[in-house]
Amino acid sequence: MSNPYLSAQIPSPCYVMNEKKLRENLEIMKRVQDESGAKIILALKGFSMWSTFPLVRKYLQGCTASSAWEAELAAEEFGKEVHAYSPAYKPQDMDILLQHCCHISFNSITQWHLYRDHVKQEKVSMGLRVNPEHQEASTELYDPSAPGSRLGILASQLEGEDLTGIEGLHVHNLCECDSFALERTLAAVEAKFGKWLPQMKWLNLGGGHLMTRKGYDVDHLIAQLKRLREQYDLEVILEPGSAVAWQTGPLVAQVVDIVENKGKIAILDISATAHMPDVLEMPYRPTITDADLPGVKAHTYRLGGNSCLAGDVIGEYSFDKKLKPGDRVIFEDMMHYTMVKTTYFNGVEHPAIGILEESGIFRLVRKFNYHDFKDRLS
Repeated sequence: MSNPYLSAQIPSPCYVMNEKKLRENLEIMKRVQDESGAKIILALKGFSMWSTFPLVRKYLQGCTASSAWEAELAAEEFGKEVHAYSPAYKPQDMDILLQHCCHISFNSITQWHLYRDHVKQEKVSMGLRVNPEHQEASTELYDPSAPGSRLGILASQLEGEDLTGIEGLHVHNLCECDSFALERTLAAVEAKFGKWLPQMKWLNLGGGHLMTRKGYDVDHLIAQLKRLREQYDLEVILEPGSAVAWQTGPLVAQVVDIVENKGKIAILDISATAHMPDVLEMPYRPTITDADLPGVKAHTYRLGGNSCLAGDVIGEYSFDKKLKPGDRVIFEDMMHYTMVKTTYFNGVEHPAIGILEESGIFRLVRKFNYHDFKDRLS
């Protein structure tokens, strides 16, 4: 079967959501909810392609927002529960959040004290983000429990506090982790915060639960969640972003030119810094369909972006055939934590957004133009 992402119907560059794969992920999440009694909501910080929400909301219970704007998007386009957490809220943020949210978690005792009377009047459930000081994330950039983290309240900072009005605790220290990392995290949470759990109504375990990755022990996850919910009589909430859109579609690009300088360099119609920033920030090496490590296949190229940033380089890959202008390059698994981070740096063409429907038909959802770029500026 030919690669559907090579179809001439798909423009380049373009993020393409595979609807069938998205539904398969959501079915796994439905099973976790049904068998554990936990609630799964969508973390918009990881995946906010709202054109897919009619499908996603059939399976998930709502969204979690990291800002007032994300909360508005959740309310307008998802239409179910809206939870919120941010490192800090400004008064104008809180005014918007209170219009849309059913749960709001605070990052500090100071912020809770500042807003608690206002939130209480709106009958919104209040929680505190806590830091179990237990590390599981492999990349420091994404480790909320790294030493000196600004995210979450330490157990020592809760001692002696009157938590009247607080109904839940929010914990997030995982990043694309397995269920055994969760088990270790829960042990740390119970050791440090266990004495407060019996007085809580809910426990939000944040994201990073990569339950849709091949080989993930879903049965073990279900057992952990069920035990926690029953032992403490809590509503248990998960808010994954990556797991929802894991392996659900690529960023389609094409070669624009080939230049030579200590090897062959293929210039693409995308930019790492503008369209795949984690390539430079983490850094990480994206998987490319039918490509391999340098030197493995016959023809090796360094792939570069089309911005003027000297370091806008994706990496070295080898291919069976020589690349030429117009050839498609398919960067796999680009739906989560990629589209949400894009910029208009240099005014380079922003990738379009489309959906490969379960019927096999490609539907173009959004194509960007000069006015989209101009409207970001003033």
